[in-house]
This record gives sequence, structure tokens and C-alpha cells, in this order.
Amino acid sequence: MSSHQSETLDPLPGEAATIQAAQAALEGRQRGIRRLLPFLGPAFIAAVAYIDPGNFATNIQAGSTYGYMLLWVVLVSNLMAILIQSMSAKLGIATGRNVPEVCRERFSRPVTIGLWIQAEIIAIATDLAEFIGGALGLYLLFGIPLFPAAVITGIFSFALLELQRRGFRPLEAGITAMVGIVVVSFAYEVVIARPDGSALLAGLTTPRFEGTDSVLLAAGILGATVMPHVIYLHSALTQRRVVGRSEDERKRIFRFEFIDILIAMGVAGLINGAMLVMAAGLFFGSDVTISTLEGAFAHLDDKVGPLAAILFGVGLLASGFSSSSVGTMSGQIVMQGFINRRIPIFLRRLITMGPPLIILGFGLDPTSALVLSQVILSFGIPFALIPLLLFCSNRELMGSLVNHRLTTLLAWAIAAIIITLNVFLLARTLF
Repeated sequence: MSSHQSETLDPLPGEAATIQAAQAALEGRQRGIRRLLPFLGPAFIAAVAYIDPGNFATNIQAGSTYGYMLLWVVLVSNLMAILIQSMSAKLGIATGRNVPEVCRERFSRPVTIGLWIQAEIIAIATDLAEFIGGALGLYLLFGIPLFPAAVITGIFSFALLELQRRGFRPLEAGITAMVGIVVVSFAYEVVIARPDGSALLAGLTTPRFEGTDSVLLAAGILGATVMPHVIYLHSALTQRRVVGRSEDERKRIFRFEFIDILIAMGVAGLINGAMLVMAAGLFFGSDVTISTLEGAFAHLDDKVGPLAAILFGVGLLASGFSSSSVGTMSGQIVMQGFINRRIPIFLRRLITMGPPLIILGFGLDPTSALVLSQVILSFGIPFALIPLLLFCSNRELMGSLVNHRLTTLLAWAIAAIIITLNVFLLARTLF
């Protein structure tokens, strides 16, 4: 099998059993949960981007500053993510191509080059968040200085990327294990936070802001939740995994993949909500303002004991390690799709380690860099989302998997909301 195939997540020979099980499910020869199992996995890789270290920074700042008030933003962002990721997965299933490849085919070369350049900038912001998160986790848990800790994060991401070379199942298992670690960590944090049920419910069901800073933070939450690079990646994860031989098979594949998306994005949404709830329950209204992840770690230790702080650090570490690998995979898809150029994925990992290492070497505050990266990411969402919307609304391209009219209207409304928030952020930053 060629390196091109392995890097685009084509199945290796060892995946034959999974492919056969998927075909059996499509043909009705599997029953119950066994029908679903072969299709689970792609959304869990994509979901890692929704619980990356940038989410830690924005959710904890939101909870410690505004209590449960912005919990509804987490919920709305997660619902947006479900719709967006389902469209991305559907494009891969319907066309056998990913978003950047379809852009290259359907847009002019100048437009494609422009989209590629902005996607690479977004990739740098993504890597910044993920490397800083992994490095912070090592620093908080073991006292390793941030610069060597970032190098260790890069080395560990190489190990996860090596799983990719062994097929999609080992990679999915490794990533899912990391997600499980984050789930356990924040489940404990929520229990000890003893959230106020009525205030929590109000935060979920009553949309409101308090001043421009809360809107800025809400935009950061959105940027940390709806991630441009996984809009590109998810279509690549489904484009060759199980190939439908007819329109009917492709529709059934999408139904199975949509269940995968609901489960994975549901888990990611619960984790994001747990981060904010933990910060609101433990830090909101206290005499000390929690503005950094280091501060959250220290105050968890002081307030509820070392176990809570250690689990927080372990969750951050797992998030940084796994999301840095997913970010590299996305970057490879972006380059290969937009400009039909490919470099070895490990070389790309070495190149993308550069900017985060430089920032950490100069001693920039890591939490501020994390929040800034999420704001940058929010600007990249329209450039990934609008092409996806155009493609998924095109019956000639999508066939029977073309968006329903209601889906298209909802998706354009989401794009309008995101673009409006971006304009607000730009005006706020400049003036």
C-alpha cells in the first residue's frame, strides 16, 4: 500500500474484517449494535478538536468570570458542530472526495490558493493551542519547563501518528482512549464542584450576555468548539472508509455515520459543559479571578485537594497529545487537497512544531496565547463552512445525499451568526 493511501486513512489489510462487517451491515446480515460498530470511529477523531486545550482556556475563563451564564453558548456551539460535521461526513460519503479536493475541482486556482493559505494559517493557530496544552499539562503535573515539555508533546504526537500507519482502527482506538481520559477527569471535577442545579438550568436555557467582554468570550467558545480544520478532516475520514456501491448504500452509510457523530459530539459537548460547570461551581464569586490554566490547577489543589488538580492536568495532557496529532492529519489533508502537494506527515509534524516552540521559547503567557488562537480559529470557520454549504446543497454533486432545504437554511443561519461574531471581534480588536 502506498504512503498516499495510508496518509488519507485508507484501510490497510488488517482492516478487512471491519470492511466486511460494514458491508454485512449494509446488506442487512448484521443485527442490533453489531450493525453500528463498523461505522463508529471517524467522529471520535473529529471530536478531539472539540475538546482541545483551547476549550479548556475559554470554558474555564467563562465559568470563573460569568458563572453558568454562558453555558447556553456551549450548548448552541455543540448543536452547530453536529450539523456541520454531519455535512462534512456526508460530502466524503457522497463524493469519495474531501472538502479541499472538491474546492480544487470547482473553484478557480486563485480562489483555491487563497483558501489554502488561510487554511495553513488556521493550522498554525490550531497547532499553537494543542502544543501549549500538552506542554502545560506536563509542566503542571511534573514541573517540566514549557519548552522541553512542548518537545515531549511533539514526540508523543508522533507515536499517535504511527498508529495511523497501521490502519484506521488502531488510530481510532488510541484517540478514543484519550477522549475517555478527559471524560473521567471532568466527571470527577463536576462531582466535587457540586453545581447549583437551578443556576445551571438557567445558564442552559436563558441566552444572555453581560457587556462586550462576555460576547468576546462567547466568540472564543464558538471558535474553540466549531473548528475549521475538522470540517476538512471529517470528509477525508469518511471518503474511503466504506464505499457505497449505490445511492441506497450511501444513504445507509450516512445514517450509521450520523449516529457516530451524535455519540461523539454528545460526549464532546458534555466535556465542554463540564469544564464550564466545574469553573462556575468552584471559582465563580470567589475573591480570586481565575484567568489562566495554571491558576485553575493551583486553586483546584488549594480548594478541593491534589487529586482534583492532578486529574485536571491529566485531562489537559491527554487533550494536548491527541489533538496535536489530529491537527497534523488535518494539515496534511489541507495541503494535499487544495494544491495537490504532499509531504511526509512526519516532516509536516516537525515543521508545525516550529511556531509553538518559538512562542514558548520567548515566554509568551500560554493561556493568553490559547485564547488568542481560538479567536483566530473563529475567523477561519466561514472559509471552511461556506464551501461545504455550497457543495452539500448541490444535487449534481451530492445525489440523494443533497441537503434538505431546512438543513441548508439552518446551516446558512449558522454561517451568518459566525460571520457576525467575527465582524464584532474585528471591530473590538481594532477600535
